[in-house]
Amino acid sequence: MTFTEEQEELRSTLRRFLAEKAPSAAVRAAMDSAEGHDPGLWRRMADQLGLHGIALPERYGGSGGGPVELGIVLEETGRVLLPSPYFATVALAGQALTASVDETAKERWLPAIAAGTLRATLALAEERGSWRLEDIETFAENGTLRGTKMFVVDGHTADLILVVARTGEGLGLFAVDGDAPGVTRSRLETLDPTRRLARLDLDGAPARRIGPAEDASPYLRTVLDLVAVALAAEQVGGAQACLDAAVAYAKQRLQFGRPIGSFQAVKHKCADLLVDVEGARSAAYHASAVAAAEPPPTGAEPVSAELPVSAALAAVCAGQAFTRAAKENIQIHGGIGYTWEHDAHLYLKRAKSSEQLFGAPAAHRSRLADLVGI
Repeated sequence: MTFTEEQEELRSTLRRFLAEKAPSAAVRAAMDSAEGHDPGLWRRMADQLGLHGIALPERYGGSGGGPVELGIVLEETGRVLLPSPYFATVALAGQALTASVDETAKERWLPAIAAGTLRATLALAEERGSWRLEDIETFAENGTLRGTKMFVVDGHTADLILVVARTGEGLGLFAVDGDAPGVTRSRLETLDPTRRLARLDLDGAPARRIGPAEDASPYLRTVLDLVAVALAAEQVGGAQACLDAAVAYAKQRLQFGRPIGSFQAVKHKCADLLVDVEGARSAAYHASAVAAAEPPPTGAEPVSAELPVSAALAAVCAGQAFTRAAKENIQIHGGIGYTWEHDAHLYLKRAKSSEQLFGAPAAHRSRLADLVGI
């Protein structure tokens, strides 16, 4: 896979922008703030760079890009561990709305997402901690929702929450106002301070169904595949940042009068990391290309079987590569890598948290085995 000149320019422009606007000090200040992100940076990402509409159709105010362009953005934000509702709004809610056949819902919410005036998210997992659609217990009846959603990305501040719930026909996706009556939101204390998760208690919360009144399980599986591809791109960015930090430190840290990178054991660690990161990058890039090649959905049925396979493979490769890279980065840094002042621990916390988000590697492996008939 090769990128176009415009896509490469998007990457380089965003990397320069984040280097200036989201250095380590800014990331730490944002993660410790009340909202968990920098609202000013959120606005600049929308107004100056148009990032919020990068994967949205032009008719809804977007730039007409797709999973490849979104993957580039997420790879770069993942490199700096950007604390932002961007992933929840664009990669989760934005892709879910775009993949739906509900034109009224698209016209209502996608322009606001593209403009950066609406923060949204997707609520799936429940108290059992499972991301499987089969385990959904939240129930929709007479236009209201009852149940509990856990680990909702930026759910404590989202203006719009897309909730997966069970109906008499099967599963469906429902839009809920974040401040609606019957919605109680609680921020969770989690491992990763750069990405906030919330608990949502729904007690008769008014909701609008997205799409027709039929079982939406095939559509929701497609949405989860698109989410897995997006998350993999972000994980590749974080893994590359860990590799870069480890190599740079190995070149400058002296031991016995020579750089530690000249020792065979450290060389092997860095070489293994390179293999892991490049493998994850290949899987993630392939998955984004497959997602971009998918024709627009015309109903509840999935379009092809290639996207689920590539998405599951990318999720496994990228999740494990990021975690390994974060661990080895700390090992190569030695004692300083364990300190609060160093950023290495932040990458490890993001890696472990992301590895479990929307399904652990074991779950993706199991699904991949089923898909290929093993």
